[in-house]
Amino acid sequence: MVRTVLIAGFAGVQALDVVGPADVFSGASMVLAARGHGAGYRVRVVSAGAAPVDTGTGLTLMAEALPGPGEDVDTVVLPGGFGTETARNDPTLIDWIRDVAPRARRVVSVCSGAVLAAEAGLLDGCVATTHWSFAPRMAADFPAVTVDPDPIFVRSSEKVWTAAGVTAGIDLALALVEDDHGTDVAQTVARHLVMYLRRPGGQTQFAAPVWMPRARRTPIRDAQEAIEAEPGGAHSIPELARRAAMSPRHFTRVFTEEVGEAPGAYVERVRTEAARRQLEETDDTVTVIAARCGFGSAETLRRNFVRRLGVSPDHYRKTFA
Repeated sequence: MVRTVLIAGFAGVQALDVVGPADVFSGASMVLAARGHGAGYRVRVVSAGAAPVDTGTGLTLMAEALPGPGEDVDTVVLPGGFGTETARNDPTLIDWIRDVAPRARRVVSVCSGAVLAAEAGLLDGCVATTHWSFAPRMAADFPAVTVDPDPIFVRSSEKVWTAAGVTAGIDLALALVEDDHGTDVAQTVARHLVMYLRRPGGQTQFAAPVWMPRARRTPIRDAQEAIEAEPGGAHSIPELARRAAMSPRHFTRVFTEEVGEAPGAYVERVRTEAARRQLEETDDTVTVIAARCGFGSAETLRRNFVRRLGVSPDHYRKTFA
């Protein structure tokens, strides 16, 4: 059985959101054919009226017309890109997604393509992911969807999968090939693409630091600045409260109200970001960085990194230094 994969095209689509999954499914077909299995995937880029798909980066993709109700479909891929804002308001595309979703075995979104699935009502009451930089916007636009900006991909429902930004579409396509044809086939495709079959960690390791807004009250704002100026300093709650001329309990309550997280969590996040920068920019050992940034020991830093970023300090340094 050949599985039909339809990739929706629209003006301003992210080229890699289309080409990445297409290469994975096509590569799996080649592996299966070489092993004498024959059955694989038929990948089709489709668009309203079979219009050529302008990616906005000088690459134009040829497309077939959006298939009608009688045509067979296994997987629908909804890519993202700067054109999703216009595409989500295109009734032809959104109505087609609503129509084809019940007939497809699965619907897959990549990057900001998650808003197309959400606009079609496929993600209500579900947990979904998208590109880390787009997640706040999606969460605000679709309150019925729980947006998690960290996973590389997530199975949002029995039928719908959502992937993070750009290359994460390749990760998800590999996972779907593994579901369909086993680990060995998916691993072979990943090796040809010079990729991990399962990428370590989540999106957080790639995201830019997100700093909380400054507190309105001067004592709390001063505490924030003191923590950021010297991440490795003595920033216990009693010490911070003493500087702010408040009791520890009152300081904790006011700080949390003003900043959006408790003082201890804020200190930990600032220290983690400081350690990230030093792992990227210096050759100092993890032990030295841990002590300098206030973690005390390399093991404490390692546990914090794994919990917050999903990877160890050594792995982070190898990836981003």
